[in-house]
Amino acid sequence: MIVLKNVTLAGELTDVWVGGGKILAIGSYTMDDRLITQTIDGSGKHLIPGLLDGHVHPIGGGGEGGFSTRTSPLSATDFLEAGVTTVVGLLGTDGWTRTGIDLLAHVRGYTSQGIRSFLLSGSYAVPPVSITKSIAEDILLINEVIGIGEIAINDHRSTQPTVHEVARLASQARIAGLLKGVRGTMNVHIGDGKHALDLLEEVVETTDLPITQFLPTHINRSERIFDAGLRWAKQGGRIDFTTCTTEAFIEEGEIPAGQALQRALAAGIPLPQITMSSDAGASLPAFDESGKLLRLETGKPTSILDAVRDAVKHGVQLKDAIRTVTSNVAEAYGISGGLIQEGERADLLLIDDALQIDTILAEGRAIMIQKKWLLPK
Repeated sequence: MIVLKNVTLAGELTDVWVGGGKILAIGSYTMDDRLITQTIDGSGKHLIPGLLDGHVHPIGGGGEGGFSTRTSPLSATDFLEAGVTTVVGLLGTDGWTRTGIDLLAHVRGYTSQGIRSFLLSGSYAVPPVSITKSIAEDILLINEVIGIGEIAINDHRSTQPTVHEVARLASQARIAGLLKGVRGTMNVHIGDGKHALDLLEEVVETTDLPITQFLPTHINRSERIFDAGLRWAKQGGRIDFTTCTTEAFIEEGEIPAGQALQRALAAGIPLPQITMSSDAGASLPAFDESGKLLRLETGKPTSILDAVRDAVKHGVQLKDAIRTVTSNVAEAYGISGGLIQEGERADLLLIDDALQIDTILAEGRAIMIQKKWLLPK
């Protein structure tokens, strides 16, 4: 058994007892010392859940500039070092040379290394390429598959799907999700085209699908898309802000995710409807004035906690910022996690007042203690 002593949880000092990969108890108890294998001093540290990153590219992304612009796969260590203990992997533009089978194998590798791992079936394209005979069967028959995405709309890189096509796919995912016990959420890539979220709004207006069946992402890519996202959220929809960015993107009008969170809350959007995700593994290209590619960066999982820090800097309460990368994500996909309570999986972080990670537990296993990394890299 591991005990985290004198941690600050929800503003109160307490102890947290961990064993068998679970949170066994919260509070001050007297235990037989022979049962305690490790004591971790959490004095002066905040205890938060391990982060849930709901939009990552484990086998890499990119490729829109040719084969040399494909990004490399991400390791389990890339996520664990960033405090991410749950991931939802997906495919983006390239659903042909990158496959769902490869993605599935990669997330299963993460699972074997302590990261709770899921994936979405499909990619940008409609009709999607599934692992089994259909998206519905992927969700029903493959434990890790919990939805569909990232289906692209409002983007020249999309396959220009129709309202009917998106509605039909979302319906299939929803039915399969109901049968499986998850939401069957459709993660929707929102590009910078002229129609914003119009297609999704028409789907909701013309069908019986609930607005919460969709999770539109990249809502902070521009002021215009952000405003459309706020309108969507005011109708009851969820919105997702992307934390990976570059200075060039911000100069072009992208809103940093932490600031987008602050502005959305100030606009009256309910906190449970907002998530943030890294888009880790995606390509972040920089071009010169003639359109020539200058360099290609890769989105990092560390951007999640960076965005939390930025949100707090701009006036968002820490507990609220943390919810957008923990329990809100779990709720959006209909999975467990993101909570610190007895019986939950022991994915835990100790962070200091500067919101830097001090200690990491993944499924009750100590990964880092007081900034000392314990696993081979």
